[in-house]
Amino acid sequence: MFKVFSGIWALLVGIVLIMLGNGMQFTLIGLRGGLEGFSAASLAIVTSGYFVGFLSGARYTPVLIRNVGHVRVFAALGSFMSAALITLPLIVEPWAWTLLRVLIGFCMSGIYVTAESWLNDASTNETRGKVLSAYMIAQTLGIIGAQGLLTLDDAQTSVLFIGASILVSISFAPVLLTVGQAPRTEVTRPMALRELYRQSPLGTIGIFFLGSAYATQSGMGAVFGTLIGMTADQISLLVAMLFAGALAFQYPIGWISDRIDRRKLIFAASLVGAVACICGFLAGGGLWALMAAAFVAGGMTTPLYALFLAYTNDFLSPEDMPAASGGLVFTFGLGAIAGPLVTGWAMQWGGPFFFWLVLGTTFALIALYALYRMTQRPGIPASQTDSYLGVTPTATPVAVEAASAWAVDQAETDRTEQDRTPCLNRNA
Repeated sequence: MFKVFSGIWALLVGIVLIMLGNGMQFTLIGLRGGLEGFSAASLAIVTSGYFVGFLSGARYTPVLIRNVGHVRVFAALGSFMSAALITLPLIVEPWAWTLLRVLIGFCMSGIYVTAESWLNDASTNETRGKVLSAYMIAQTLGIIGAQGLLTLDDAQTSVLFIGASILVSISFAPVLLTVGQAPRTEVTRPMALRELYRQSPLGTIGIFFLGSAYATQSGMGAVFGTLIGMTADQISLLVAMLFAGALAFQYPIGWISDRIDRRKLIFAASLVGAVACICGFLAGGGLWALMAAAFVAGGMTTPLYALFLAYTNDFLSPEDMPAASGGLVFTFGLGAIAGPLVTGWAMQWGGPFFFWLVLGTTFALIALYALYRMTQRPGIPASQTDSYLGVTPTATPVAVEAASAWAVDQAETDRTEQDRTPCLNRNA
């Protein structure tokens, strides 16, 4: 295992640095936008712009890579992203921020595609699960660490924006100086949404609503904190709690998912998320009640993403999984674009605490639809399902396809070992 990580450590370090910069700008948008008097609806449009760019980048970056290669695409996107970050405090206008966020989203998606291609190429069937898990942990730690960096200066100045740009700029050095042969990147064409819905109604509808919840949390959490008068340190902690919960709940939910009907777990996790949001809505100005609500609600979002991927794959043949993975990522992106817009309008109309009300309603809709689907389709025995792998919502189709392939191989290996065990016991 040491040999495997010795070959990808530079890439993981680079990802942490990139996520530090990207995580800073996500929260900075809410902080600085609030200080500039931007409305919640305006900041919602700015937030959605990122996911418009992210969705486009996941689609078109593989084409760029085939034309000019991994290294050039990686370096070019990093340069554009760094420039966009440093431009944010220079043109403090909602329309300009929206365009810049589209560019940043496109660049981040392309960076992910490139990095995930390198990681996938550096791993084997035996190591792919650990490599992808390390990659997802590096992403989450980078986002959480970014919130700590935001406490070092005032969002009213350009210092933090410059710091985010510097982090992104230097993140490419360890990658580009150590990367070996560039892998081949092929992303399967996404499955049509109608066919995806036919194969897995719950997976399709559920991941759309989850995209809405994830984008609302990551993009509008800082806006909520600004509107209720939180300090910059408190807002950073609130956003950190949304992502820290994912680290805490990912493994236990994954362990359970391989042992029971996944629809029941989807229902339970969504219900817990809805209850946490209700608590946040009723918390008023209670700081620690809000932090607890953010920790639990955020902790349900990432595991639910992996659950929807795993549940959908349970009903597919291995040859259909790559196309379905692309379709699910696309559907998630559509939800991520819509979520902040709905939330921003609701906060503009009903006040900042409608952040929690919209988020809780989204979780509740997932829970209700999961409950409905349990009456429409028989479940698959846990012994016949594929393995769960903690893929984060920031993953592109490259990582999702790799995770799906690993899940199939791992499930087949586990079933083979289970079949052999009774025979060995009888022989003994």
